[in-house]
Amino acid sequence: MKKVSLLLCVLLLLGSVALGQTLTAADREKGLQYFQQTRDGVTAAVKGLSEAQLKFKPAPDRWSVAEILEHITLVEDSLFQNVTEKIMKAPAGAPGRDTAKIDAMIVAMLPDRSQKRQAPAEFVPSGRWTPEETLDHFLKSRAKTIAFLESTPDLRAHVVDSPLGQPLDAYEWLLFIAGHSERHTKQMLEVKADPNFPQN
Repeated sequence: MKKVSLLLCVLLLLGSVALGQTLTAADREKGLQYFQQTRDGVTAAVKGLSEAQLKFKPAPDRWSVAEILEHITLVEDSLFQNVTEKIMKAPAGAPGRDTAKIDAMIVAMLPDRSQKRQAPAEFVPSGRWTPEETLDHFLKSRAKTIAFLESTPDLRAHVVDSPLGQPLDAYEWLLFIAGHSERHTKQMLEVKADPNFPQN
């Protein structure tokens, strides 16, 4: 009888640890809304722009709206591939991770443009697609990311280090993707607000 009780205790304990690593329905819904919101933000920022407006650069060392869109798309593809091929194979993180705090930090920190960063060479835009092709590619990539977020059960159960100074689980890496696109949507709006931005 004692063995059965001990086994039940162990199973309950393991169950509670597993629950700690499970993405809640509320978090999943919050993530989906963030992905849809940031997708719509990117789309709205480029909608109806002429070729001159898409290619306008505020300065020789600044990116155009078309180049920023390409950068967003390249990073989305790369990070999504990293999540699906590497992070989802990583082990679980520390049991006491404060996921709510880390989620909030990503959503606050990533879009903050008060600190500028240099993009790694592989994410520097090179005009590999037309702006129309880039937007189409972005929307297809975002649809794939959203479908993955909707259908993958164990996004909290895989954790790896990040450039933010602490480990992130797969769900948080997905938030990183959405936050990155929000950050650069703000950059597109900065370009459009330039006094020399073409009127048409």
